[in-house]
Amino acid sequence: MSDSAIHAIAGAAGGIAAMTATYPLVFLSTRAAVETKNEAKSTLEAVIDIIKREGILGLYSGLESSLLGIAVTNGVYYYFYERARETILRSRAGSKALSTSESMLTGLIAGSATTIISNPIWVVQTSQAVRTMSTDSGEKAIVKKLGFFETLKNLLAKEGPSALWRGIGPALILVINPIIQYTAFEQLKNFLIARRTNKLRASGAATVATLSDWDFFLLGAFSKLIATSATYPYIVIKSRLQAGSNKYKSSLDGLLTILREEGFFGLYKGINSKIIQSVLTAAILFAGQRRIFEIAKKALTPLAK
Repeated sequence: MSDSAIHAIAGAAGGIAAMTATYPLVFLSTRAAVETKNEAKSTLEAVIDIIKREGILGLYSGLESSLLGIAVTNGVYYYFYERARETILRSRAGSKALSTSESMLTGLIAGSATTIISNPIWVVQTSQAVRTMSTDSGEKAIVKKLGFFETLKNLLAKEGPSALWRGIGPALILVINPIIQYTAFEQLKNFLIARRTNKLRASGAATVATLSDWDFFLLGAFSKLIATSATYPYIVIKSRLQAGSNKYKSSLDGLLTILREEGFFGLYKGINSKIIQSVLTAAILFAGQRRIFEIAKKALTPLAK
């Protein structure tokens, strides 16, 4: 089995672990992003409100879709990222590290493929997450929670296959999110390795420094913080379109409409829980993916032989 395939398996497994640990924050940020009323609720208040109306399991509405989505998203992303990375590195001799422009190109290839393949799954997840939201009058919406396939069937029956491509415009724009994330991660990793290697060689050790799980955890967290902070307004637009909003003609029109009707902070609804969730998820993913990759490679190499 190729390293790219093993990276894909490790990425999918790491993503499932990270999403399971942080899903209530995904749920909260999705609802907050979709909500158009100007209500200032803290993350704790939002949790209490949902538990009162829907029970503790209400915080996990759409979890199965998210686990499927994150497995597909990460699996596809890591596969295409590693394939593109290997191709670029094979095309030239010398350095085993990608330059900033090469990291961005690799991320663009992987991100575009991932977005096109996984968008229908995220449409279903968003539909599940917002299905039991309160009505505009503030009353609880009495609706039955639907599973992944029930939600998919419902969407197809009501709107046809085109419903599965809601929000594809801003989703493709948001390819810049993993580009920023993985470019920041790659460059920070290269900088850290080079710095530590120079220190080792200065002390007489002829070896290349390696990074610990804790290093990968922190680098993953920091790179995701940069990416999510920079692209969050488009995450709001994507969530609203995937939830079925027909209010916006385009991504730009959505941004301008939100600015006009909800003010600047309307572009950042749900960012508190999203930042916490994204940073934790990325940190767990980067540390877990690396460890799972090493374990899987060690287990599969003898079988390949």
